[in-house]
Amino acid sequence: MKRILITGANSYIGTSFEKWMKQYDGYKVDTVDTLDGKWKQADFSKYDTVFHVAGLAHADPKPEMRDLYYKVNTDLAVEVAGYAKAHGVKQFIFMSSIIVYGNNNSYINNDTIPTPKNFYGDSKLQADIRLHKMQAEGFNVVSIRPPMIYGKGSKGNYPRLSKLAKKAPIFPSVRNERSMLHIDNLCEFLRLVIENNESGIFYPQNKEYVNTAELVRTIAGINNKNVVMIGIFNPMLKLLADKVTTFNKLFGNLVYDKSMSNYMDFKYCVRNFEESIKLTEV
Repeated sequence: MKRILITGANSYIGTSFEKWMKQYDGYKVDTVDTLDGKWKQADFSKYDTVFHVAGLAHADPKPEMRDLYYKVNTDLAVEVAGYAKAHGVKQFIFMSSIIVYGNNNSYINNDTIPTPKNFYGDSKLQADIRLHKMQAEGFNVVSIRPPMIYGKGSKGNYPRLSKLAKKAPIFPSVRNERSMLHIDNLCEFLRLVIENNESGIFYPQNKEYVNTAELVRTIAGINNKNVVMIGIFNPMLKLLADKVTTFNKLFGNLVYDKSMSNYMDFKYCVRNFEESIKLTEV
């Protein structure tokens, strides 16, 4: 029996993972809140893995929140990991992000050096650095740096794009590529990381890169809508994508080299692109 403790209540990833694991025998998953130090009341000694999902996530955080981001995304993660290590937990998993690479890298490979654009990305990177210094025999540290995560009930850019796809009669026929990760693929990846007691930094993603125009077309089709793709605005959008964060997220390129996400024993992509969109939309 693998015993797993999720630190951070009511998060999309945490609740999705807990639900996903119910279909498998041999796992016991509990959740504890990280507010007001309540997590210190939990008996960590009975768990094999602590999955830390607590954190602040916003791509454009306000300057006055800088200290809070480091307090929550960096210091709290390190404190929880230290507590877990001291109580005999064998594995600590931290949800990092592709955001650690900033916005200047459209193609990321194993040689790409993280260059966070803001303190949100840096707070995640600093946590990665400090956590992996805690790696030791009997205590494995894992960082997950996923691209955009989407699925039924997800937040962020996907639901905004979905809403647009259902209403807009036209959309730019952009030819970009984005790495994305469906929530079921992430949850299965996490299960395999735990089952194998892995350590290190991981970059899971869907098998397919996603083109924004094709994504909009697929969402519209599933919802019985028709969107006409036009190319007249493409040159202007390319220019804006290089300068404006919002346009970059929609129309720019951001991918992991696929070799970074292929793990010989990990068959984690249980949903292909079209199936994942259907599951998200219906």
